Amino acid sequence: MFDVLRRTQLVKRGLASGKKRRRRPSNEILRNLEHAPWMKLTIFVAFIAGLASLIFSGQQPEPTKNFVIALLFLATSIAQLWINQPNTFLRNSRVFLVYGIIFFQLAITKLLLVLCDSGVFVVLKPETAWLITPYAFAPLVLCVLLGRNHGLYGAVFVSLFASILVNKMDAPLLVIGLISGFTAVYLTLQVRRRSRLIRAGFYVGLAIWLLSLTFGLIGPINLFNPGATDWTMIGIQSGLAIGNGIVTAMVVGGALPILEHLFAITTDISWLEASDLNHPLLRRMTIEAPGTYHHSLVVANLAESAAEAVGANATLCRVCSYFHDVGKLVKPEYFTENMNFERNPHDDLAPTMSALIIIAHVKEGVDLALKHGLNQQVIDVIQQHHGTSLVFYFYKRALQQHEDARAGGKIMKMREEDIPEVAEENFRYSGPRPQSKEAGIISLADMVESASRSLEKPTPAKIEQLVNDLIDQRLADHQLDECDLTLRELRTIAERFRFTLMNMLHTRIAYPKEGKSTSSRDDGARASAMVETKRPAGAPPVSAA
Repeated sequence: MFDVLRRTQLVKRGLASGKKRRRRPSNEILRNLEHAPWMKLTIFVAFIAGLASLIFSGQQPEPTKNFVIALLFLATSIAQLWINQPNTFLRNSRVFLVYGIIFFQLAITKLLLVLCDSGVFVVLKPETAWLITPYAFAPLVLCVLLGRNHGLYGAVFVSLFASILVNKMDAPLLVIGLISGFTAVYLTLQVRRRSRLIRAGFYVGLAIWLLSLTFGLIGPINLFNPGATDWTMIGIQSGLAIGNGIVTAMVVGGALPILEHLFAITTDISWLEASDLNHPLLRRMTIEAPGTYHHSLVVANLAESAAEAVGANATLCRVCSYFHDVGKLVKPEYFTENMNFERNPHDDLAPTMSALIIIAHVKEGVDLALKHGLNQQVIDVIQQHHGTSLVFYFYKRALQQHEDARAGGKIMKMREEDIPEVAEENFRYSGPRPQSKEAGIISLADMVESASRSLEKPTPAKIEQLVNDLIDQRLADHQLDECDLTLRELRTIAERFRFTLMNMLHTRIAYPKEGKSTSSRDDGARASAMVETKRPAGAPPVSAA
């Protein structure tokens, strides 16, 4: 309360701004729950209680034996998650998601078994239970939300748990669950459209149908006397098996937006939807800062190409690149790509003030991103894409002015301590440094694209040297210390940058002006030379386009 009153007094006296910068809401309770050991233990205890309720319900001859086997499976699954997916194991929300999805599929499986055995519905017979069990639900959800390894993890352990929900360990059910789960994971490695889920569901249904036919769950089929076969029943069973995969995929597609929101996960499908260039901020950028807009599009191409080469999330890189410089909308005329070349506003400012304006575009970008409700990962990239790097141009300019002031001070017989020193910290971004592969790639792409505009007559050798020098500078400045990029991946990124820039910065042949005589080769050469002499130095050749 006292801080608010003090701030109000400062605003009235003109010593503070009335604008309060937006901040991300922080929930201390949720942050503590995310890593609390007792919360993780609670999740496992709840899962055990759920397993017990599923196994001991019904008429199983040896439920205690099955429950002990289920506990051994659970211990194995916890060990596997801890060893192979430590980042997931450390986050309680991710652990809850994994085991919650597995338990949901087990509960649906048990419900279908009970309904089929009860005879309440005429269509649902005991032998059809295996045809309508949602084998691929957990693998599909975990693969799309958390990645391929989590999908395979879900396929293995949900099949093991499901196989003991019946009277005894059922091998055909285990095999069908494993193969259909693996098929679902294989077909959803890169899902960028919801239609891919339906396609994956169809092939999962086809796999269930083939395996059910193999194990005799469909039929019987009398090959020696086809007329004695009940083809109507076989058609219904086949429809149930294939429809099983399609319906499962449709349910997964509908559940994904809810799960993404609850667990703060963004899938490639959502990233693709977020890449729409009609977003209000991007539309503002096309009008108010067209140079920054074009720069962002080029950075997106560079980052996406490099991300694909090193196995990072290319769609995430593209979307985050679109918005990484959105803070320049506040003062677009102070950035080179938006200047009209008639007047440089930095000529009237001290280097420290110029650096302050340049550095502020990161905080302004975060402010705009929060105002428009952008994804948290986009906000992180906006904060991290400059790291703690130095605004080199204005820092050197400040040093030069300092040297000039010292030289003038000697003439005027001023004391040296009266001349303020240039602090490097005032010319560095506040960070943090890039924390992920995607943020590191966008940081490098932003730097490389900006520097490539200063190349005169770009050649493959010049571009390669520029890219390598800039990446080496970022390494020497320790800007990539906190992301997961290896030296081998950096070399691959440099190669993709070089290739992409060569395709973007290529030159075209110069054509003669219209109306000039081109009847002879000499006349054409003379016209081309006239055009070339009228170009400013360093401008690209005149082309027909």
